[in-house]
Amino acid sequence: MLPITRNAPSAPTALAVGALRRFRDDARMTDTPPIAAAVIAHAGRVLLIRRASPEAALSWSFPAGKLEPGESAAEAAAREAMEEAGVTVEPLRLLGERQHPDTGRRMVYVACRLLSGKAHAASPREVTEVAWVRLGEIPGLVPGGLFAPVQAYLDEALQS
Repeated sequence: MLPITRNAPSAPTALAVGALRRFRDDARMTDTPPIAAAVIAHAGRVLLIRRASPEAALSWSFPAGKLEPGESAAEAAAREAMEEAGVTVEPLRLLGERQHPDTGRRMVYVACRLLSGKAHAASPREVTEVAWVRLGEIPGLVPGGLFAPVQAYLDEALQS
């Protein structure tokens, strides 16, 4: 695992906060809450988890889960990162949303910065393994590739 050292978090922009709050309001208007995914890039890698029970053809994914009542996508992404992978993150910005082509679920992707913690399968009932993977390793783990806005974000974030 990679060592974790970070400076003090910077405040998210007002635009990012407003966009993330919009998803909280949208979630109240639907019967099924959206799934918030934490896209955590750190030290040239991104955190993926292997699900104990794959959904469709997906074994590996970002830490993710349903928004709870009154919770924003940013709050849900941070909570899921802690619950599933044992890491504390700072939500930075909304990357986009879509209906997942394999699962049919409404997904909201949130770019997050790692603040602390050593990634591990924090919820063994849900997660069997965690991995910090390089950009070139993603296609072997995620069939069909990533959502275009997430891929664009990682192309930039993992090159630095």
